[in-house]
Amino acid sequence: MTVAFRIALRYFFSKSQQTVINRINAFALFMVVVATATLFIVLSAFDGLKDFGLSFSNRFDPDFEIQPAQGKFFTFSPEEQQSLLNFPGVVAISPVIEEKVFLSFKEKSQVAYLKGVSENYSSVIAVADLIMIGDWLDFQETNNVVAGFGIAAALSLGVYDYTSYLNIAVPKKQEAGVFSGAPFNQKAATVMGLYQISEDLDKKYVFSSADFAQQLLGLDSLKYSAVVIKTRPKIDRAALQKTIQQQFKSPVVLVSRAEQNAALYRMLNLENAAIYFIFTLVMIIALFNVIGALIMMVLDKKKQMKILLAMGVAPRDIHRIFLILGIMICFFGGVIGLILSSGVVLLQETAPFIYVPGTSLPYPVVFTFKNLFNVFFTLMFLGTLSALWATRGLHRKMRHQAIHS
Repeated sequence: MTVAFRIALRYFFSKSQQTVINRINAFALFMVVVATATLFIVLSAFDGLKDFGLSFSNRFDPDFEIQPAQGKFFTFSPEEQQSLLNFPGVVAISPVIEEKVFLSFKEKSQVAYLKGVSENYSSVIAVADLIMIGDWLDFQETNNVVAGFGIAAALSLGVYDYTSYLNIAVPKKQEAGVFSGAPFNQKAATVMGLYQISEDLDKKYVFSSADFAQQLLGLDSLKYSAVVIKTRPKIDRAALQKTIQQQFKSPVVLVSRAEQNAALYRMLNLENAAIYFIFTLVMIIALFNVIGALIMMVLDKKKQMKILLAMGVAPRDIHRIFLILGIMICFFGGVIGLILSSGVVLLQETAPFIYVPGTSLPYPVVFTFKNLFNVFFTLMFLGTLSALWATRGLHRKMRHQAIHS
């Protein structure tokens, strides 16, 4: 193997007497560099877009959320709250109430979700940073809400409009009598502020105090639909889940941020896999040049192979020479491609030079060693298969030639 490696290394760095062979080899190396760099840049760009897209939902979604195992609501007592706060790694918690409601303002109406929160909610979610106009909830006065930009645009809502109130209605629980009064519970509220997160969320939620939501829905003071939790990084989820199951009287489940957006994460993972396989196909096409270059090298080195056989080099070692040569083309091409593409990605991260068309927003990219390893492993795996395919049968030919020479 040492002899084969040394000869392959010499063939890699030396030039052939035929110019066309040199050009084919150079083009094969160039295509490996381009394919490797392209795959790494595309994966880094997708990770950047993925993080950029998730940044909007991550600002709104908690690290963990406790949800009822059955039904819409569960009881959350002060003892359970204290037990949860005492768990190592839990920074802040806040019980919330969420229910679909009917909004009406003057002549306009819309269906949305009411999210009733406690004063601690701002310790879990940085809602103050999301308020674009007006202020966050005033918990001293229960009849005030914060709406999204999408809801405000649909209903023509203003901030601090004490002449016209936003009417929030929810169907009453089913009662025995058919004619038992109005079919809806409703309350009027003043809009304190408008938040902006993303187009979907801006037209989905209206925030209120938990007391306001409990009164509207006719719930007990300890009834909630979820408990949002802010934790420190790398918290022991298994231990936290065990504590919750032991301390909570009601059957509940612990849901992580990724599980709260399972459909979104599944879609992003599928898109990432699709992009990876598409550009892996591009790499496979580029490796056909390596196959062609190896075949031409075998034809070009026929005379030298006869000399090697005469010197006593085994036919298997001659086969290994060209196999190692193909792997070298992929290795050095991949290293060059990854160095160049890593430089481009790091430069875009630190000193952006590519911007989203029509905006001053830098195109998001993320440099990760995971992508670096995946690209290099993919190249070497496919490159080795290509070299094996290009040199198939060479061992038998050399052995046959050695017998009849």
